[in-house]
Order: sequence, then C-alpha cells, then structure tokens
Amino acid sequence: MKKKLKVLALFDAMAPTTIDQDLSEELKTEDRKTEAGVLKALDELGYRVAHLAIFDNLDLLTQKNETFRPDVIFNLADQFNNNRAFDQNIVAFLAMHGMAFTGCGSSGLTLCKHKGISKKILGYHRIHVPEFVTIARGKRIARPKRLKFPILVKPLKEEASLGISQASFVESDEQFKERVQFIHEKYDNDVIAEEYIEGRELYVSILGNHRLQVFPIRELLFKEVPPDEPKIATYKAKWDEEYRKRWGLQNRFAQGVDPALQRDIEETCKRIYHLLTIDGYARIDLRVTPDNKVYFIEANPNPILATDEDFAQSALKANVPYPQLIERIIRLGLNTLRD
Repeated sequence: MKKKLKVLALFDAMAPTTIDQDLSEELKTEDRKTEAGVLKALDELGYRVAHLAIFDNLDLLTQKNETFRPDVIFNLADQFNNNRAFDQNIVAFLAMHGMAFTGCGSSGLTLCKHKGISKKILGYHRIHVPEFVTIARGKRIARPKRLKFPILVKPLKEEASLGISQASFVESDEQFKERVQFIHEKYDNDVIAEEYIEGRELYVSILGNHRLQVFPIRELLFKEVPPDEPKIATYKAKWDEEYRKRWGLQNRFAQGVDPALQRDIEETCKRIYHLLTIDGYARIDLRVTPDNKVYFIEANPNPILATDEDFAQSALKANVPYPQLIERIIRLGLNTLRD
C-alpha cells in the first residue's frame, strides 16, 4: 500500500507560481530546508510524490488535486498572499473539498493564533497562564492595575517571535505605552501584554490526534545573559546565529527535570493540546518558575519540521527517526476526514 499512496506536498510561495513550477534551485536554499527535508523523506518512504507552491491562487491546488488525485496533502503552507493569518483558511479549504491533510485543523490553528483567546480558555480550565491584557488598535492604551511590572508586550497574532525584542520587556507605564504604540503601527497588529514569568524556557513537542505521544523536552538556555537581565525568546534569539553566539543562547534537551515535574509538564501539555483542539503535531512553549510552577506561554501547531529544529530533534531522541516521523504525520493526516 505504501508504494501506491500518493502524497501532495503543499508549500506557500512569496510570489505568484505556476502549477508545474520548477522549485529545484529554491529547494537547495536554507529557507526551504523543511520542504526539502520532507520531500527527501517522502521519497525514501516510497510514496508517489508531487509538490505545489501557492501564493494567492487556490485554483492551482484544485487543478493539481484533480490531475494528481493525492491520498493526502502534506501541508507545509502557513501563509497565503504573504499573510500568515490565513493558515487556518487554507486547511478549511482542504477540508471543504474533502482532501485529507497533515497537521492541525482550522479550529486549532485559529485558537492558537489568538494568544489572548488561548490563554482565556486555558485559564478557565485552571492551567497557569501569565496575567495579561489585550489592546486593540485604535483603543486607549492603559495598563490595568492587576498587570504588574515587568511586562512583555507582544503582537497578538504573530508567530516565530516576530515583533518580540529586548524592548518588549517594559518596566514603566511610559515604556508600556511606547511599545504598544510601536507594535500597533509597525506590525499593524493588536497587542497582548503579559506578566513576565521568571524561569526556565521549555519546549514540549507532541504528536497525535487522540492518543498523544510527548517527546523529550527541549530548553532554550541563556548562558551569557547576565543574571539581572530578562531572558526572553526574542526574534533574534530564535533566528540570528550571530546574536545567539554572542549571548550564549542554546537549544538543547532539558536537564535535571524532577520526575514529578516532568509528569506534571507532560499531563499539562496533553490537556492544553486537547483543550485548544490541536491535532497532528505541535510544540507547546512553557515557562517553569524556580518553585516548579508550570506556565503556558503559547502553542504552536504545525511547528517547523526541519531536521535540526526542536520538534524533529525531540522525536529523534524518542527513537523516532525523521522518515518515520514524516510517515506517522501522514498516517495521522489520513484520519483527518474521519475524525
């Protein structure tokens, strides 16, 4: 059966594409390492594979579906017309057209994208979340008294730490107002301002729809950051290699986690996954305080699948090599229309 299964790998593009666009040179670049890695794994697994990159034309997807007739779409498209807000619309389109696809469905993507709604849901279910407030564009900027300094000011619906820098860490009402205005204007985005949680920055990777597997926990270490400086996962902390080297930032497996705390983290993350209606695979970002209180920071459905990123590294540590991980994601995707 495996030899006959047809998989369409779906990517997003930065500019208009054609149905038979040659992506061979693009797939050699660092920006496309995830897509290249997935295609290589699909080939090794013996699937019949086609790929398509879309920019702003879903007709191409309809045409490709009619001619290739895939059994499942391996969905790596997380933006449409250069807008990441439309990732849930892409999977809604796939679902409406009866196409099985990998990763998270539209409701999970929508709930996780809105950092305020996800925290309200989890707070209601007694999962620890930082005290927070959302401030829409055009509204009066005011800090509620319950929100104590220091505070992190972030775009409400951005991903990959976009809009988060050291200036996001504010300690006065003047800084608070300035940063909120900056995000409103620069990113054309509403704001979430939340209490800064001092503690370890942990990343928990999960695979599954109903029965979940939690992979070994990763941690972002801040080795060269002075003890009195804020330790936050800024955009540069995630994506700028020179910056990471300068401040001794390292992603590695969490060490010295007490077994009872580990069980608490795993069970909490499984609850988060189900409460936010995530399916397929996701990474949950947490802060754990020195007294072992676990705080939810955000959930990332369909995290980056590159072999050197946290999700694949965690799977490998759990004895799930990359091709097997891709195969398991596909098997879960084949169930999307039945679940």
